[in-house]
Amino acid sequence: MSSQSQFSLFSQRRFLPYFITQALGAFNDNLYKNALILFIALMAINDQAQSSLLTNIAAGLFILPFFLFSSIGGQIADKYEKSRLIRVIKLAEVAIMILGALALVWEQTNLMLVVLFLMGTQSAFFGPVKFSLLPQQLDKSELVGGNGLIEMGTFLAILGGTICAGLLFEFEKALIIVAVAVIAFALLGYLASRSIPQAPANDPTLTVNYNPFSSIKKTLGDVKKERSLFLSILAISWFWFLGAGYLTQFPAFALSELGGNTQLVTLLLVIFSFGVGLGSILCERLSGHTIELGIIPIGSIGMSVFGIDIYFAAQSLMVIDNMTAMEFVSHSENYRLLADLLLLAMFSGIYVVPLNALIQTRGDDKQRAQIIAANNVLNALFMVLSAVTAIVLLSVLELSIVEYFLVLGIANLIVAGYIYWQVTEFVLRFVIWIISHTMYRVKHRGIKNIPEQGAAVLVCNHVSFVDALLIAGSSRRPVRFVMDKTIANMPVMKYVFKWAKTIPICSPKQDIDTYNRAFEQIKQELDDGELVCIFPEGRITKDGELNEFRGGIEKILATNPVPVIPMVLTGLWGSFFSHKDGHAFTTKPRRFWSRVGLVVDKPIAAQDASAKHLQQVTQNLLDSEEKR
Repeated sequence: MSSQSQFSLFSQRRFLPYFITQALGAFNDNLYKNALILFIALMAINDQAQSSLLTNIAAGLFILPFFLFSSIGGQIADKYEKSRLIRVIKLAEVAIMILGALALVWEQTNLMLVVLFLMGTQSAFFGPVKFSLLPQQLDKSELVGGNGLIEMGTFLAILGGTICAGLLFEFEKALIIVAVAVIAFALLGYLASRSIPQAPANDPTLTVNYNPFSSIKKTLGDVKKERSLFLSILAISWFWFLGAGYLTQFPAFALSELGGNTQLVTLLLVIFSFGVGLGSILCERLSGHTIELGIIPIGSIGMSVFGIDIYFAAQSLMVIDNMTAMEFVSHSENYRLLADLLLLAMFSGIYVVPLNALIQTRGDDKQRAQIIAANNVLNALFMVLSAVTAIVLLSVLELSIVEYFLVLGIANLIVAGYIYWQVTEFVLRFVIWIISHTMYRVKHRGIKNIPEQGAAVLVCNHVSFVDALLIAGSSRRPVRFVMDKTIANMPVMKYVFKWAKTIPICSPKQDIDTYNRAFEQIKQELDDGELVCIFPEGRITKDGELNEFRGGIEKILATNPVPVIPMVLTGLWGSFFSHKDGHAFTTKPRRFWSRVGLVVDKPIAAQDASAKHLQQVTQNLLDSEEKR
């Protein structure tokens, strides 16, 4: 696992040209789109209805291709080598921008709208290939950091394109300057794409379905088959629903409710974009170079807390007509609102980056780009729904913008609650993350000895009631734990263990049905290629020493002769969850942020993995750790 900073990726050819290519594309899209909106606003300055109509048509024309062509783009990205495909798509951008430049110089609004549709089409084909490229170019330990940088770069590029359009329109020959700029940035993007290393096709034998409607239906249908993947995509789409809801209302919020001018609009956009970028790059530190699903609930909680607080912060603002950005920040009464915006955006970045990395690694590798395409289709749909929701709440129900923001914050709590109720893996990882980042600092060695795929049995010493949670937090793969029935049914914790799909067991004398059912479940999990973890001692140690291993492991291996991976936990004896100085939970917690170790040894073949031999290997690991 890499321990280098994510920023070291900027020195790598496998990342930097790709980063520059996608950032220039996002910048150029927003430069042209916002130049068009400003042109429409100036052209119809005395006809607000006409300006509003054309602006909405422009937004619709840009997003329509994502519905029509994303699924086709996903298939093409899976079928062909990606670096060459990116160069072709970027060349198409150059041609489109040349046409767009002519439309600007000729001041042909209808032609500009056609160009905007073509830009959306080019983006619809570019999206699946650019995001499905990342898992091929980056190690799994770099995916969160890489996605964080991409998310940061995208939002800053969107902000840069938006601001640049406004600045260029201050010049006398604004349309000509913009025309030259969009061609120049398109050419720079193409030149950057020429340095992207090759990325082999995911499925060269794929037959592309060019019917946009049947291909959308199939793409979404394939994703729905894996429920957790589909719900993760819905969670990302909800991020874009909220993002569109906030960003589209910032101009009206700054101008009408805060009494500011265009400088204040820019200030809000800068703070929001900076916040998303900050949250995106923080993900790597919070995740520890892994795709850590536990920080997703942290992100959504922060989004709701600070999204809702915008409403309350707005009640005590210092508002002056036509206020500049500097005047706004000069009043301390306004700091709370600015902090809310920054933290809302920061937690949004923390929320979405692990989700993006997750969908890049889940599902069939041969359909990787098609999964990204399904994500893009649903993202576009949710942004349209966001616009419709805003119209209903602001125009029909006549809510104020801060009341609308309050509704978004409350709605986020409801939607997030539903997602976590359906995908309990997020909640489980959240509980594990909290425990492992408050009470313990878990340091592991040999974690790569746990196979990335295929069935195996993990065996570990049993020191405390949180052993399973700490092992689960360290493993890159889901683990099914075999656990004493009395522990699995503990108050409160039983829900966590249920979400973790633990397998309760007890002695055959106590309950023969539970005993037999446990071994049937173990067999089924191993048949399905899962990891199963057992604690062969059968109970938590009462004196800190290793107890005798029971014969359950031999019974398991008799029906499923899979590799066995010995492990030991250290540093937990004496904790609140262990039996030192009395029964666990009966003493006061004395240790927080304590160092805990997990050591994973090399796999042992099933034929060599007797209970006695595994006990000796485990004892040797504990002895060697004591001497370190």
